[in-house]
Amino acid sequence: MFENIAFPLSGLNQRVRAIISTSILITEEVNTMINWYQLAQEKEKSMIQIRRHLHQYPELSFEEHNTHDYIVNQLEQLACDIRRPVGKNGIVATFKGQEEGPTVALRADFDALPITELNDKPYRSKNEGCMHACGHDGHTAILLEVAQIINENLAYLKGNVVLIFQYGEEIVPGGAQQMIDDGALDGVDRVYGNHLWSGYPTGIIYSRPGAMMASPDEFTVSIQGKGGHGAKPHETIDPIVILAEFILSAQKIVSRTVDPIKQAVVTFGMIQAGASDSVIPDSAICRGTVRTFDSELQTHIMNKLDKLLQGLAVANDIEYTLDYERGYVPVHNNEQAYETVKQAAHDSNLRFTEAEMMMVGEDFSAYQRVRPGAFFLTGCGNAQKGTDYPHHSPYFDIDEAALKYAAAEFLKILELETVLSPERL
Repeated sequence: MFENIAFPLSGLNQRVRAIISTSILITEEVNTMINWYQLAQEKEKSMIQIRRHLHQYPELSFEEHNTHDYIVNQLEQLACDIRRPVGKNGIVATFKGQEEGPTVALRADFDALPITELNDKPYRSKNEGCMHACGHDGHTAILLEVAQIINENLAYLKGNVVLIFQYGEEIVPGGAQQMIDDGALDGVDRVYGNHLWSGYPTGIIYSRPGAMMASPDEFTVSIQGKGGHGAKPHETIDPIVILAEFILSAQKIVSRTVDPIKQAVVTFGMIQAGASDSVIPDSAICRGTVRTFDSELQTHIMNKLDKLLQGLAVANDIEYTLDYERGYVPVHNNEQAYETVKQAAHDSNLRFTEAEMMMVGEDFSAYQRVRPGAFFLTGCGNAQKGTDYPHHSPYFDIDEAALKYAAAEFLKILELETVLSPERL
């Protein structure tokens, strides 16, 4: 900045000389500080390339064998210790610093969903009936490039970075707990995770202290009636009508038995019964989900569902089964870790907004039960690019411009955790 000054400092008074000298020193210091966003931006094309490859070859939860091998192949080119499989299909890569320091873990998931993609993109899924409809391909691409940047800056690593590549996030009980049971968090002091989010504008970082995402329970109800001819319903016990009564009555659990200031959702996502218009079937089944933030409310709703079925059984002479599976515990951000996420965004000149509480679930919460940590969302929604469809939609896609923001956020978090030094003196 001051290299082209044409006059000697000796010709100036003492105060002016001091100001200029200080400015030179500050400028030189600034020039030695690494810009993580700039490094992430330089890796943008590579991140997009990796993401598009993964998007073309999605694999369902607990079946991600080729994806697993692809990630390992990428990591084997770097100076990190690789352990796999961790749990059933997970990967843990550890970069060890030259000096003592904390150990911080970053997590990405890599499973896909049983959805037929309807996008007409050159990188659309080539695996029929399977699609990356939640952004996990982007999460993996981000963390692989973060690994590349760490590898290029190993001399400035103080402590250790543990990169967790997780399988099976989409299906309860999830891959997180299995990986934890197999030592994924051994020696880790703090853990951070990211999720690309199409409901938020591209590039904005979102998080909140405390409760952030709900517990996603699953249930299946089967009703055994008495089948017969559609023209003689009086000779049957119609399970479809009884199931419909149950579904309608269940909608009153939240609206009439739950405190309005508490958050709860009961949703039915599948109904299956019969195969003909003139035949009353023997049985009918439905599946649904319950979303809550506290265990007492969770138990309350489960018991209410069962009591409804008990009443219907007595009134209609039916038999029923209720299979209720408690899902992941709620995502609950550690206060200090949340502040680190927030500061990382501000220090990187990224936009930050406090996130709303969400009824979606995430098994990142399993890591938070063992170690303090925080989860953040990176907006990837852009209506002009058609990336504002909701998650799990067959038209879901991400604005790939968001990848570099998440990568920069991760790297800045490592700096604030004093694991990765930005100084180049």
